[in-house]
Amino acid sequence: MDEPYLKLDQFLKWAGAVESGGQAKMVILAGQVLVNGEVENRRGRKLRKGDSVAFNQQSWVVDPEVR
Repeated sequence: MDEPYLKLDQFLKWAGAVESGGQAKMVILAGQVLVNGEVENRRGRKLRKGDSVAFNQQSWVVDPEVR
């Protein structure tokens, strides 16, 4: 069975970091989002449990089973 995941743009919306998918796309493509300490510019990046996401002076640890 595949490990559960969330896509980066979906995660940013779920976390309340952005208001829309369009805004998520813009901040990701602008290089403003870090995944595991590195700039990530793929909005479809699959986030798995334990990954860290940082944006706009906030950070989260991903747990895709909690939605």
